[in-house]
Amino acid sequence: MTDRWKDKLTDQLCRAILALKEEDEVYRFLEDVATIGEIRAFAQRLEVARLLSENMTYPQIAQRTGASTATISRVKKFLDYGADGYKTVLSRLKDQGKPRN
Repeated sequence: MTDRWKDKLTDQLCRAILALKEEDEVYRFLEDVATIGEIRAFAQRLEVARLLSENMTYPQIAQRTGASTATISRVKKFLDYGADGYKTVLSRLKDQGKPRN
């Protein structure tokens, strides 16, 4: 994890997310804390990561998600060289069953 952005406020944000217990609570928190565009961008990046982990090609992912090749490339970089956040979440989602389409 990088210390460049970790501070008391980001610690508080992480604790706030961990405090949420139900999907509806998460939706309500996200609606209050981020714009719809930001939420959709996060959701799109997660889907790109999922599709990359399933070995889909960039053109297939771009067509399916509407993500640019730059976004796909950025997500791929973090999947390969990041802090394993995508891998952790994707593994846990897979354990829970398929995400919504």
